[in-house]
Amino acid sequence: MRASGAVTRSTLRQQIADALRDEVLAGRLVPGQEFTVKHIAEQYGVSATPVREALVDLSAQGLLDCDQHRGFKVHQFSVEDFRGMIEARSLIVDGVFHHLGGEQLAARSRGASLVSVRRRAEEAARAARVGDLTILIGYDLRFWRELGGLVANRFIAEFLHRLRVQTWVFSVPFLRDDAEAEKWLWSGHEQLADAVTLGDLQAVRAGMVDYNEHALKWADRLEGPRR
Repeated sequence: MRASGAVTRSTLRQQIADALRDEVLAGRLVPGQEFTVKHIAEQYGVSATPVREALVDLSAQGLLDCDQHRGFKVHQFSVEDFRGMIEARSLIVDGVFHHLGGEQLAARSRGASLVSVRRRAEEAARAARVGDLTILIGYDLRFWRELGGLVANRFIAEFLHRLRVQTWVFSVPFLRDDAEAEKWLWSGHEQLADAVTLGDLQAVRAGMVDYNEHALKWADRLEGPRR
């Protein structure tokens, strides 16, 4: 009975953490917005313990700030933070492909089912082209997570996933308030999936460079006139 109770609480903790992360990614919880354990517990109709644990988890992921006296608030990333995330992502991915090599990439691609990755790529690219930010975020995160699991070990893949969640948390408020946001949604997922399927390391690297440069150009735009 104790084990069952622990599993139930752990599952509830994860469900609450996932729900709150989705609220942040959807822009319904905005950077700087404050809330308490009691508020979230009442909102979801659950006890305080799994809520507190979920909020601590999200704080450890860098998505929330914790104030012992005031509760929690959504972390507010700066443009400089965003640039740092892109730099970290670029350096890590470059290192992965440097050690992986073209032959190993081709071998892993042949030995794995890329049907799911390709489907995520198609849906993400389609959402980016029509400017559907909500759909894009979900498929984009799934695409990169599955692709990362194919080419990197699980520790690197999880770290990169966390970075991508943080970049979306930063980006969402700006994109939802930008009439030209559609122009700045990267849609190269399908080309990248094709390159990985073929084991074409040069094309994969070119796709990653385009992906990161696209993000940095958008950061440049944020620091200039927005209209």
